[in-house]
Amino acid sequence: MDLRSGHPFWLVKNGILHAYPPLTRDLSCHVAVIGGGVTGALVAFQLVASGIDTVVLDRRDVGWGSTAATTALLQYEIDTPLYRLARMVGEKHAARTYLACRDSIAMLDGIVRQLDDDCGFERKKSLYYASRRADLPALHCEFLIRRKHGIRLEWLSATEVESRVGFRKPGALLSHDAAQVDAFQLTHALLRKASSKGLHVFDRTAVTTIASPKNRVELKTDRRSTVKAKHIVFASGYESQAFLKTKVARLISTYALASEPIRGLPRALKEQLIWETARPYLYLRTDGERVIIGGEDEDFRDPERRDRLIEGKAKRLQQKFRRLFPDQPLEVAYAWAGTFGETTDGLAYIGATPEWPRAFFALGYGGNGITYSALAADIIRDAILGRPNEYADLFRFDRASAKRGPRR
Repeated sequence: MDLRSGHPFWLVKNGILHAYPPLTRDLSCHVAVIGGGVTGALVAFQLVASGIDTVVLDRRDVGWGSTAATTALLQYEIDTPLYRLARMVGEKHAARTYLACRDSIAMLDGIVRQLDDDCGFERKKSLYYASRRADLPALHCEFLIRRKHGIRLEWLSATEVESRVGFRKPGALLSHDAAQVDAFQLTHALLRKASSKGLHVFDRTAVTTIASPKNRVELKTDRRSTVKAKHIVFASGYESQAFLKTKVARLISTYALASEPIRGLPRALKEQLIWETARPYLYLRTDGERVIIGGEDEDFRDPERRDRLIEGKAKRLQQKFRRLFPDQPLEVAYAWAGTFGETTDGLAYIGATPEWPRAFFALGYGGNGITYSALAADIIRDAILGRPNEYADLFRFDRASAKRGPRR
């Protein structure tokens, strides 16, 4: 199944950045990474930087799955507010998760600085506004618990929201730790840099079977080639669920658009990411003079239904933008849809599982794909090197929250 459809802006903007060959021969390596999107690229980059012989395999072209569909807002906030997550997993665990996601933005900043391309990475502020007055008590609770755990942010009154951003809302949180990036460009830059240090990348090569003989894994591909490795990393998003008996995420369809260039975009819109308390939530960012808008999420049913809804969903996103910024004309240039996996608690699943010896998974990202990817790369690299990682226990498959009920 296609992970996205329509006309993702990033593919049009970037074109073909690099072509990789299919795998047509047998080979051996220390780690085989399944998935050539931003997660697989970050994992491979970290492994190769540590001197680990690594191969990346993708059944599509590199970066053409969910990576091409992401709007690439980099935020420490996960889809479950901190005050609510604290009730689900305990306050200490919840706060550590938020702080880890905050740290991941700095990690990504440092990684991009090692590349030959800035990949559109920009530090931003993030405005999280109350969609309605009834949301203010919960938003203030969120403000207090974040401040308690050392997260830098401001409380904005309705008057301050209007003066700083230009639209009327009951209140908002202004966070100072956020960023944005071009995920498609980042994926190719990571793989290009890692390839110069010995990484081997093969796309249009599907893994058909996986066996686990003693002390190794063997991957068979649709091109009759075999990869023998000490470890395997599943970095293929929710598609990795097919290799697990335990269901860890439900599928969500999400929609996005990129506008035609808009002259004179408000400075406030350029300086910060914007999103809201309503669920599903609207979220905004810019890319140059274009506005990128996402939201209108719903449970995934089938790809045909998802794709039929693109035009209507884009119109609704356009209307929501106009209600916020009635004086800003916005014409839709590109609209698309994507599918991602959402977990019960909003936390990713990263690491090993008893179902697969010598394997590591990175999945269940929800709306935090790239920040979780940076953490996954850090955690999995350390696990393969046999050293401790301060974030690893937060996203274990056997965490207690995995057995609890849904949050909404």
